[in-house]
Amino acid sequence: MGKILLIGTLDTKGKEISFLRDQLEERGQSTLLLDVGIHQPVIEPDIDRHQVAQAAGMSIQSLITSDDRGEAVAIMTKGVKSVVHQLFKSGDLDGVISAGGSAGTTIACSAMQILPFGFPKVMISTLASGDVSGFVGIKDIVMVPAVVDINGLNRINRRVFSQAAGAICGMVNQSVTLSNNKKTVAATMFGNTTKCVDNCRLLLEAAGFEVLIFHATGIGGRTMENLVESGQIAGVLDVTTTELADEVVGGVMRAGPERLLAAARSGVPAVVVPGCLDMVNFWAPETIPKVFSDRLFYQHNPNVTLMRTNSKENRELGARFALNLNQSTGPVSVYIPTKGISVISAPGESFHDPKADASFRVALSQELRDDIQIHERPVNINDSSFSQEISQALISMMDQHSSAIEI
Repeated sequence: MGKILLIGTLDTKGKEISFLRDQLEERGQSTLLLDVGIHQPVIEPDIDRHQVAQAAGMSIQSLITSDDRGEAVAIMTKGVKSVVHQLFKSGDLDGVISAGGSAGTTIACSAMQILPFGFPKVMISTLASGDVSGFVGIKDIVMVPAVVDINGLNRINRRVFSQAAGAICGMVNQSVTLSNNKKTVAATMFGNTTKCVDNCRLLLEAAGFEVLIFHATGIGGRTMENLVESGQIAGVLDVTTTELADEVVGGVMRAGPERLLAAARSGVPAVVVPGCLDMVNFWAPETIPKVFSDRLFYQHNPNVTLMRTNSKENRELGARFALNLNQSTGPVSVYIPTKGISVISAPGESFHDPKADASFRVALSQELRDDIQIHERPVNINDSSFSQEISQALISMMDQHSSAIEI
């Protein structure tokens, strides 16, 4: 049985956290109770509030005296991240669970975010039924709706806490065997590049690689970049870089300005394609900013609206591509299908705009380092010949890179 860390504000949620601890221990788990509250706890913790505050360079008495809730949350968040990091490094933890409102969720989830993928993390939160992206980030935190406020025990939250306890016990005690030692390739995909990436996946798998595909919705790109930075990826097939269009123009699926930089800085071999840079993503039509009212749109589905990028935006995208790829320390190549970078920008389709696409290519070629090759091909991004070429290009780059490292 593993050791499960419970994080809680024990001055306000002590009885509820105590019940949760009982549920874990009844299932045979050992527990470690960490207090992130400010005032005197209702139950005694194993790691007290003073230790947490000190880990952030502050004293509890100073926080009590200042009586600033925002500062207290910030300090305890900083402190608990430090404490949890040390516990994880020492091998003393097998899982972490917490229950809380807005402050408790902020503090506990910040600590959970520093833990690696696959490490059991469960958060019972009063905010779990809404947008939890700010709490989850790019990590695999299981968010459990508290249903009712965490203020006393009742028939509803006893069931919620019991089931959440059962969930993390199952996660901690689940033995997972990694299937193989294959090298891993990361690829990015959108609905408009699915055929291309599906073909690439089959070709790469046939060549002996494991392929992880990330949906380029903002969180997908960020997650991929994080895995590349962590050293878990041998090569990147970045077919769908649409998140940069959202970043530059103001769409809703942004992955941040550092998109494309993880492979570049890590020296991981990468084949990069301007897939779906013809579109910026918005939600339903009524959510689109009025400044774009005169633009060309395509209704992808009732909840997602695509806006065609124009020549000015594509020039900026070409420059941004070059700026990030110029930081590459390893092998990288750019492949551009000139007959459409998505399904709907092919000739005869609604987003077909050769002038806008050419603006990207001109800016990229002007700004990109001379030693980074640009390969233009007179095909659509979803043509099988394009899939075959970029897959083989990445395989060759990875083989050469591995040989260079071995030497």
